[in-house]
Amino acid sequence: MTVQPLAELKPAPPSVRPLSGRVAIVTGSTSGIGLGIARALADAGADIVLNGLGELAAIDRLCAQIEAGSDVRVHYDSANLMRPEGAARLVDDTLSRFGRADILINNAGIQHVSPIEDFPVDKWDAILALNLSAAFHTIRTAFGPMKEVGWGRIVNVASAHGLVASPFKSAYVAAKHGIVGLTKTVALEGARHGVTCNAICPGYVWTPLVENQIGDTATARGITREEVIENVLLAAQPSKKFASVDELGALAVFLCSDGGQSITGTALPVDGGWTAQ
Repeated sequence: MTVQPLAELKPAPPSVRPLSGRVAIVTGSTSGIGLGIARALADAGADIVLNGLGELAAIDRLCAQIEAGSDVRVHYDSANLMRPEGAARLVDDTLSRFGRADILINNAGIQHVSPIEDFPVDKWDAILALNLSAAFHTIRTAFGPMKEVGWGRIVNVASAHGLVASPFKSAYVAAKHGIVGLTKTVALEGARHGVTCNAICPGYVWTPLVENQIGDTATARGITREEVIENVLLAAQPSKKFASVDELGALAVFLCSDGGQSITGTALPVDGGWTAQ
């Protein structure tokens, strides 16, 4: 075998943005993990539909910022995902506006912590509605058009709590386990149609919400910030490191690219070893 000398090797061509021409819906994307994923998809060339809570003027600035930085189209849709018709409308309006909906990232979610005997019924209903049912309704609406064109990528942001449990989080754990099951079912139904479905299962991720929790927890427990991080938040993560939204964004881009076309039905932990124990 003849080895080509290094001097004769041609430089690799500049990389093409892998999601150019695609349209991506990202729920819960006005902050935190969802925003990080939306930015990563935009940088990879996808047009973006944001959805989430926030002041409209601030969201308009956010859309303009992503558009300017990534040279893609960005639209904000205020659909209420707590209602089935709102979740379906988010997809239908994207199809009407852009003519396609290639990528669906179900990220929106809420949390409540309480012993099971005291768990408020309204909190249970709200968490199941947003964390699980909303994903069903967006997938149900997007799946047919994806099958028709023979290409689609669905990524559900679950949690390490989709694989293991913690006390006092009954609704959240139930919803995230449900998301993992939904992911597997959709993957099987899409396998012959070019539609993949995967779940990302983060442990603790560094976001403004977590930053606020650290201070509140330190005050409530009378311990230092470092003790909260080491002994409370990251107690279950062997790495003792937060994942970053950039890591989750990079994984989402890979799953949505051609390189991820044979990965489907998986629940991928991004948890510093939490669920390896």
